[in-house]
Amino acid sequence: MEAFLEKIGEFGRYQKTMFLLLSLPTIIVSMQKLAWVFLGARVDHRCRLPWEYENTTYPLNETVRNASYPWDDKLNKVDQCHVWSDATEDSFGRHNDSVQLPCDDYVYDRSRYETSAVMDFDLVCDRAYMRAAVQSVYMFGMLIGSYLFGDLSDRFGRKPIFLSALVLMVFVGVGQAAIPNYYVFTALRLVLGASLQGVFLVAYVMAMELVGKKKRVLVGVLSQFFYTLGYFMAAFLAFEIKSWRWLQIAMTLPAVLFIPYYWVIPESTRWLITKGRSAEAQVILEKAAKVNKKKVTEEMVLQAVAKGNKDGGKGNFFDLFRFPNLRRKTLNLHFNWFVNSGVYYGLSLNTGNLGGNDYLNFIISGAVELPAHAITILILDRVGRRLPLCAFLVLGGIALLSTMFVTKELQWLLVFLAMFGKLCITASYAIIYVLSAEIFPTVVRNVGVGSSSMVARIGGAIAPFINLLGDAWKPLPLLIFGSLAFAAGLLSLLLPETLGRRLPETIEDGESFGSNSSLPTSRSTREQDDAAVMAEAEQTQALTEEAVKTPLDEKPPPHENFESQDKTNESPMLEDNRT
Repeated sequence: MEAFLEKIGEFGRYQKTMFLLLSLPTIIVSMQKLAWVFLGARVDHRCRLPWEYENTTYPLNETVRNASYPWDDKLNKVDQCHVWSDATEDSFGRHNDSVQLPCDDYVYDRSRYETSAVMDFDLVCDRAYMRAAVQSVYMFGMLIGSYLFGDLSDRFGRKPIFLSALVLMVFVGVGQAAIPNYYVFTALRLVLGASLQGVFLVAYVMAMELVGKKKRVLVGVLSQFFYTLGYFMAAFLAFEIKSWRWLQIAMTLPAVLFIPYYWVIPESTRWLITKGRSAEAQVILEKAAKVNKKKVTEEMVLQAVAKGNKDGGKGNFFDLFRFPNLRRKTLNLHFNWFVNSGVYYGLSLNTGNLGGNDYLNFIISGAVELPAHAITILILDRVGRRLPLCAFLVLGGIALLSTMFVTKELQWLLVFLAMFGKLCITASYAIIYVLSAEIFPTVVRNVGVGSSSMVARIGGAIAPFINLLGDAWKPLPLLIFGSLAFAAGLLSLLLPETLGRRLPETIEDGESFGSNSSLPTSRSTREQDDAAVMAEAEQTQALTEEAVKTPLDEKPPPHENFESQDKTNESPMLEDNRT
C-alpha cells in the first residue's frame, strides 16, 4: 500500500480534498470541547436578601452590602455565600446573637453574561464542585467514546460509525440546551463527549489512512489548525449570542452540513482490505490515482491490495508491561499524556479566572496554538522529538510556576505567562503523540497509543477540579500545572530519540529500543529500507500473472519482508492528540 501511495502521490489532490473535508468537523468538535468556558461561565454573585424580588439586579448600596454580608478574610472581599441572619431592609445594625446563614437564593452579576448554566443551576458556593463535575463527566465521555467508537469503526467501517456519531452529537447537543434539570444535563454531556470523540477520532483516522507514511507527521499537525480555528469560532459565537442555551444550539447545528458526507466520502481502503472487500478498495484506489493524474496499471492496484491483505500478529495491553525497559517507557509516556492533557485543558478552561476580558483571554489562548503548531512542524524532523518535548515542558512549567510572583497590579504579566505556558503545552502535546506512536512497537502500537489516550482523559477530567483551587488562591492551579509540566519534561529525557531510527515492530524490538542494543539509527539504514521498498514496487509487473490468476484470499503476498520494510521510519496513524 505504501509503495502504491508513493506512486500516485502520498498527499496529492485526492488526499488533500479528502483531508480538508474530513478535517472540517474538527471545528465543531473544538467548539464543543471548549464551550463550557462560556456555557458555564463563572460570574460574581451574592445572597438574595429577604426583601429583594426575583428581578433584583446585582449592584447594591455599599452601606447595605457591608451591613448585610460578612467579610471573607481569606479572599479579602465580601462573602458571596453567606448573609447575616438579622439583615433587614430598614435596620442594618447587627445584634449580638446574629449568625452567618448560607444563601437560600442568589443574585448574579449579569453585566458580562446574561445567562449561563451556573446561573440556571446555581452552581456556586457549596455547589461549585458541580460546575467542575460537568466538564469532568464530559471528559469521561470522551474516554468512553475513544474506546467505543474506535472499536465500532474497526468492526463496521469508518464511514457508518462517523455518521452515526455525528447524528448522535447533533441530537444530544441540541437536546441538552432544552434540559432544565442539572443531572439530566450532565448525563447528556457525557453522551455528547463520547459522540464528539467518535466524530473526531474516526474522521482523523480516515484522513491519516489516505496519506503516505512520509506525510503523516505533517498531516497530523496540520489537522490541529482546524482545532485552533474552532477556538476563534467559539469566541465569536459566544460574544454574539448571550444566551448559553442558544449558544449551545449554534455550536451544534452546523454539524448537519456534514451529513451529506455519506455520499461524498469513501470508506477507508485500508479497512476494506482488512475485511476482504478488495474489489471496493480497488475502485477507490483507481479513482485516487485518476484524480491525482497519475497513471497506474490494474496490476499495480492488485499488488497494493494484495500487500494490504497481509495481517501481522497483534499484541495486547499486558504486553506493554511484560519487560522492564518497555514497561518503564510505557509508564513514562502515560504520565506525559496525563500531564499534557491535564495542563492543556486546565489552561484552556481557566481563561475566565485570569482576570481581564474573558473573550480576549480565550482568543489569545487559541492564537498561541498557531505558532506552537508551526514550530512543531519545523523542528520535528530537524532537531528530533525528545529534546524539544523536554524543552517545551520545562519552559512551560517554569512560566506557570513564575505566576506565583506576579502581583495584582501586573495582571497583563499573569496572562502573558499563562499563555506562554499554553503555547509550550500545545507544542509538547503534539510531540508526545508522535513520539509515543514511534516508541511503541508495531504489534502493540494501537494498544499503546489507545491506553495513553485513556490516561490523558483522566488528566483532562481532573483539571476542572484543580481549577477550583483558584477560589482559595488564584495562582494555585497554575502552580500545580507548572509543577506537573516541569516534572514531565525532566522525565521525558529518559525516553529514547526516534528521529532517524528504524522503528520497533516486535515486543523484543520494543524492549531493546532505546537501550544499548537498540535498533539501527543511521541514515543509511533508512536509505536501504527505502531502496528496498522501491525495488519491491518495480517488481509489480513480474507478479501480474500470479496476482490475476489466484484469488487474493487464497495466497499470501510475495516477499514477506515488504511490510516490515515499509514500516521503517513510518509515522504511524494517529488518534486525537487532544482528545
